[in-house]
Amino acid sequence: MTQTPQRPAILTAAMWMSGSIISFTLMAIAGRELASDLDTFELMLWRSVIGVIIVLSIGGYAGTLNQVNTHHFSRHIFRNLAHFTGQNLWFFALPLIPLAQVFALEFTVPVWVMIFATLCLGEKLTSVRLFAVLLGFCGILLVARPDTATLSPGLVAAAFAAIGFAITHILTKQMTRHDSITKIMFWLVVTQTVFGLITAGYDGEITLPASDTAPWLILVGICGLLAHFCIARALTVAPAMIVSPIDFARLPIIVVVGIILYDEALEWTAIIGAFVIFGANYLNILTESRKNL
Repeated sequence: MTQTPQRPAILTAAMWMSGSIISFTLMAIAGRELASDLDTFELMLWRSVIGVIIVLSIGGYAGTLNQVNTHHFSRHIFRNLAHFTGQNLWFFALPLIPLAQVFALEFTVPVWVMIFATLCLGEKLTSVRLFAVLLGFCGILLVARPDTATLSPGLVAAAFAAIGFAITHILTKQMTRHDSITKIMFWLVVTQTVFGLITAGYDGEITLPASDTAPWLILVGICGLLAHFCIARALTVAPAMIVSPIDFARLPIIVVVGIILYDEALEWTAIIGAFVIFGANYLNILTESRKNL
């Protein structure tokens, strides 16, 4: 029988998730500020270069760089290509649609994970999971309101970004069985630097960071790694059914940021849809947790 997390563990998880929420919020703000100066491929290139520096520095200090090797390298390539695609689409969507819609659609990642786990990994699609998937898609319809008047490239990009992140999550879960975090992060930033060079430099022109864009790029690079590190740390001290509701706090925070910084209107359909999506995710987490009792 699994033990109920003690109050100190829950508070520790909440502190780690606060770091993740702050990081995701700052990355969204920085991504918007950079949209007028860099295209998404250039943004990903410089973000990955900064990531290489950070991973090499931390890995060298911790003495874990010797864990890096080329075993299962093809899986790293495929995983990082999926993440590169999803992250590009996410940055592409940031300046085009309200931040609340970007974040709400990102919460559909667990729904897509359930679908891909059933189709690709042979996991059983139980009645609860099926209901959660259908409920999640109802939430997507509320957020996106797909019709000829409102279905914009930004909404499509944000929706497909979630699919790219879902594929990344599934492959990451498989890889952590035999690869260390240092190895996964090393190949993530290195391969995405190569992807960025190819996609940003195919026309022979790559915009170099200017003095006014460099701080935003550094912020994106740091926050991108820090957000996922904080989530991983939170999950080590508390189960997903505790961590997931805390992560959902990103939505009201980004709504306030959008209103204050970018004069965005409060989209109630997006908020309601996000709660429906969260309900679908939490229903599945709660059911899976009870199976382990």
